[in-house]
Amino acid sequence: MIATFKGSDLEGTVCRHPLAGQGYDFEVPALAAGFATTEEGTGIVHIAPGHGSDDWELGMANGIEVPETVGEDGCFFDHVALFAGQHVFKVNGEIADAIENAGGLLARGKLTHRYPHSWRSKAPLIFRNTTQWFISMEKTGLRNKALKAIEETRFVPPSGQKRLRDMIETRPDWCVSRQRAWGVPITVFVNKETGEPLRDPAVLERIVEAVEAEGADAWFSSDPSRFLGDDHNAGDYEQVMDILDVWFDSGATHTFVLEDRDDLKWPASLYLEGTDQHRGWFHSSLLESCGTRGRAPYEAVLTHGFVMGEDGSKMSKSTGNIVSPQVVVDQYGADILRLWVVGSDYSEDLRIGPEILKRNADIYRRLRNTLRYLLGNLAGFDESERVGTDEMPELERWVLHRLWQLDRHLRQACDDFQFHPVFAELHNFCAVDLSAFYFDIRKDSLYCDPADDPKRRAARTVLDDVFNCLTAWLAPFLCFTAEEAWQARHPDGGNGNSVHLRAFPDIPEDWRDDDLAKKWKTVRDVRRVVTGALEVARADKKIGSSLQADTVIHADFNHQEAFDGLDLAEVFITSAASFGEGDQEPGFFLDDVPGVHVVWNLAEGEKCGRCWKVLPEVGQDADYPDTCGRCADVVRQLDKGG
Repeated sequence: MIATFKGSDLEGTVCRHPLAGQGYDFEVPALAAGFATTEEGTGIVHIAPGHGSDDWELGMANGIEVPETVGEDGCFFDHVALFAGQHVFKVNGEIADAIENAGGLLARGKLTHRYPHSWRSKAPLIFRNTTQWFISMEKTGLRNKALKAIEETRFVPPSGQKRLRDMIETRPDWCVSRQRAWGVPITVFVNKETGEPLRDPAVLERIVEAVEAEGADAWFSSDPSRFLGDDHNAGDYEQVMDILDVWFDSGATHTFVLEDRDDLKWPASLYLEGTDQHRGWFHSSLLESCGTRGRAPYEAVLTHGFVMGEDGSKMSKSTGNIVSPQVVVDQYGADILRLWVVGSDYSEDLRIGPEILKRNADIYRRLRNTLRYLLGNLAGFDESERVGTDEMPELERWVLHRLWQLDRHLRQACDDFQFHPVFAELHNFCAVDLSAFYFDIRKDSLYCDPADDPKRRAARTVLDDVFNCLTAWLAPFLCFTAEEAWQARHPDGGNGNSVHLRAFPDIPEDWRDDDLAKKWKTVRDVRRVVTGALEVARADKKIGSSLQADTVIHADFNHQEAFDGLDLAEVFITSAASFGEGDQEPGFFLDDVPGVHVVWNLAEGEKCGRCWKVLPEVGQDADYPDTCGRCADVVRQLDKGG
């Protein structure tokens, strides 16, 4: 131990290079480095400003010239004394020998330590400084323009805005040059004497014309004089052979995608990509556009998650859990794949796999069956059959109210780019509101009432409205199915008629009826209790069909009041139904519908061979003894050609 002192005491000391006198005759100052910490290690070490970012920044801060010592081939340049032309990984022993011979080495040895390697080739790496092209974030105010543009842009979800803003606030100048054998060239000439780029519009125009005619390779294959012309001596200029950063290429896509097409507008309404593109495409597009046009190239940015395996694991070839879109299309069809997309919450990572696709196939069948039911029951419908809203029964007006609600939700969802909630609502509308409720109740009228019956006409009018709405609403994601359904009613005939040329229907405001919706919620609650009671009876093999039952509903005043003007048997799909009077022993009930319980009996009478209702009147018509009175009248009219 000779002496003890602080590292700061050494600052300003000028050292002698150990190979001084052999081509290394320059001063070596001792510098205080902030990146040497008690956590990372302290001590006195050499720095190489040309081979590391920390060293480079320290050298720049202290005015040290940064030498270029290593070429692209990994060998020392010719001007490097003693070791010119030798590979950096093969000359370590010779360097140590030279320092030892100069008396500058106390000891030699080997140790194992962390060292950067290529993740692809596994070969060891060195960092080396090279001459590059940069776009300054400060000189022309690019950073401030970009930050202002971020504040003026809508982000979905909103967290994307902060993420991109944080990156722009702290990012260094943009290095746009790459040393690769392929890509778009940086088409610039540099004056060999001054180092200044040549800014001659005539030269630039000749470059543009050549690239437009022959592609980017024209820059590499042409003699420089082709572009420089007679005004400039090719010997005075260096032709830059660096490749432009591919992110600059992608960042410029808005120019040739949007600006040169009459059917599109600039800026883009929306950019959408994965969460990694805040550092990529969203980022480079913002900087390129702010630098050339002073604003972002987009009005909104939407970020989605990544597609994962069914169990939430990352997809990879090694685990064999990759789901190929083409395989899904081949097995299920493209509409199933689109259905999975629209039904997924893209703000999180999206999962896909066999079971998820199977569930989506089941959902698809329900949606398709809804359209098939509509097509089947709209055969022959024309405008002469249409009934005005004020002439419709309550049930039809309730369906129109639901269409009004769905229209509002769907339009809001489109504005918010939130599709999976409204998809779930559309699916529930088809599977629950229509198939399990409205279609179930109205099938008797559609199948059994006379063609000109007001209730049947009203039902067909509403089915037409439902069809027009559903085909338009489903078209963006069930593209083929919606078109198939639309063409079934409106054949193209070569006139260009397509569901995809339609806008969403404009829903009349007078379809809204909040009071009616509230009333029919009560009706549906009571109906759930009745349906539950009959399901128990069916499971016990006491009845086969709800039409075999006569139900008695014991309910409080509020529940009974909701049924004023309604046919109970029609709503419950039984042959008879009534509200009971007086206190009765509780029958079937549901906890979430308090005040309602149901008892049932077998309906009296015989089964009508046409509508299948069990009624006392069956057999009373001598001409049609197997039918009820209504069905006998309809058949009689049909027999007469009516």
